[in-house]
Amino acid sequence: MVEIIILIPLLTGILAFFLPRSPGRQLLVLTGVLHLLLSIFLWAKQPEALLPDYFAITSEGLLSLIVISLLFFMISIYTTTYLKISNYKSEKMFTGSMLMFLATMTMVTLSDHIMVMWIAIEATTLASAPLIFTHKTPSSLEATWKYVLVCSVGIAMALLGSVLITVSMEVANIDAPLSFSALSNVAKGLDPMWLKTGFIFILVGYGTKMGLAPMHTWLPDAHSEAPSPASALLSGVLLNCAYLGIFKTNKIMMAAGLGDFSGAILMVFGLISILAAATFILKQTEYKRLLAYSSIENMGIIAFGTGIGGIGAYGAVLCLIHHSLIKSSLFLTSGNILLGYGSKLIDKTGGLVKRMPKSFVAFFAGFAAISGFPPFGIFIGELFIIIGAFRSGHYTAATLFILSLCVIFAGFANQAMKISFGDSAEAARIEEKITMVWPQYALLLTSLVLTFWIPDTLYQTIVHAVTSISGGF
Repeated sequence: MVEIIILIPLLTGILAFFLPRSPGRQLLVLTGVLHLLLSIFLWAKQPEALLPDYFAITSEGLLSLIVISLLFFMISIYTTTYLKISNYKSEKMFTGSMLMFLATMTMVTLSDHIMVMWIAIEATTLASAPLIFTHKTPSSLEATWKYVLVCSVGIAMALLGSVLITVSMEVANIDAPLSFSALSNVAKGLDPMWLKTGFIFILVGYGTKMGLAPMHTWLPDAHSEAPSPASALLSGVLLNCAYLGIFKTNKIMMAAGLGDFSGAILMVFGLISILAAATFILKQTEYKRLLAYSSIENMGIIAFGTGIGGIGAYGAVLCLIHHSLIKSSLFLTSGNILLGYGSKLIDKTGGLVKRMPKSFVAFFAGFAAISGFPPFGIFIGELFIIIGAFRSGHYTAATLFILSLCVIFAGFANQAMKISFGDSAEAARIEEKITMVWPQYALLLTSLVLTFWIPDTLYQTIVHAVTSISGGF
């Protein structure tokens, strides 16, 4: 039963390559509805997989799945109108790739076998590459090749890391399935040297796909060149899938009693990513690249919180959920800005509050939310991470964390003010249709509601996921 949710977007994706434009757009939304309903069913019933050695429902997988499903549904609604206005010649390729991308990301969330996880994450690269090349310009071609090559190198390192974990089993003479669940159960008997080495390669490999610095080089170009609906999926969902591979491997490290080792490395990569984002975000001239560096910052925040563990890991999971909702909203709104002003340059925009007031509300609210303003959930998540850092005695790291966030906020605020209130001779060229603004409003509202009220089932799922890597908080 579990595998059906992977097969549906896979089959509809294949079908979309052969359908005319209008039915293809409708199929995109229909698949989004079916996927969301099936995700809710899996959440409620949690049935057994037909292939339990390869797929399983886990707390962290369910969290990622429900976020993916909700985001794709909202993005698909926005995409139908976006495609009508954009009039892409390769629309069949775009809709088909979007659905195939959904199938591969769903496969990641349900994968329990260490090699199936690797295959699924590699498949997300192949499915999403055509989305980046949609415009078929020299810059989009360059971004696509950079994405494929850099991520493929990273995935190759993750493969080596997965192999090294099997070596840790061989050295210790342990016979167990290569599933994350089974490996966590026998983790204390695994050879620690090979397990540590395997974790490092997996962190660097999947960290490349997650956008952690210094392996992040593909991300700003890919997010900038991809159409806005694809950018929303890349930033809001794809990065989470790569993090899931790291999260599950970190569970094995924790079970093996090597949590201090893995936690320290996660904190280092997290801080490097935040510092890199702080450096580059100050001088950005394009608003989509600005949002891309914000994603690098948030992935660093999540890695840093995960490394701290305890209440810090809880804050990291909160940031993961809220970042997906908010950043997807911001990338969709960036599509409106691009259609309205005809340029990705910040200097070519301005006066958004007067010329595109509905998009302005979504953009400015998204800016406030992603910057960690109360009462949005990112603020709560970052607060928990800071508390966790001070509790565990990481005073220097916590100080660097806070200072970097302040620098990033200053840089982001400067550019957001130019876009929203600055002067521009260019007038917006499109009408703000309702289907191109209410998905953003819905995503932001969802984030706001979850800040004040988390359903008990969702809270218990988050707690169970965090407990599995930190023993409680």
